[in-house]
Amino acid sequence: MSKLKGKVAVITGGSSGIGLATAKRFVEEDAYVFITGRRQTELNKAVKEIGKCVTAVRSDVSKLEDLDNLYRTVAAQIAAQKRKTDILFANAGIVELKQTPDVTPEMCLRVWSLDCFLTGMDYEKMKAFLETSREESAAQHTPEVKEFPKPASRPV
Repeated sequence: MSKLKGKVAVITGGSSGIGLATAKRFVEEDAYVFITGRRQTELNKAVKEIGKCVTAVRSDVSKLEDLDNLYRTVAAQIAAQKRKTDILFANAGIVELKQTPDVTPEMCLRVWSLDCFLTGMDYEKMKAFLETSREESAAQHTPEVKEFPKPASRPV
């Protein structure tokens, strides 16, 4: 029996790198994955590479409206199948390649706020994914999903 049979995973930054490798591995273990990324062409390539049990959602996790859309899309699809989000892999990140003298404070803040503060997943959005899972888990008498600690402060 596969380790992730019947599980649903949401993987931000799933169109390349570690996110794509994770999505492929989860599908090999019989999970269904939702992958996100900012570029539709890269998402389309990733879906072809993964091959099955995958839905791509174009989403920039640094934009709250995109996170709202991601949540609605995932919730609608899994609710129709009476499933829940079991795994949230907050992997999205950005790199801005510049020579040291060309780096600005705004660039640093943009990279740090996405890469270091919950990797772009707003705490409230993460909590919404986890709350959905917790409600379902309680109804099925399975263990609760633990909450992530809320950071003391987060740059905007």
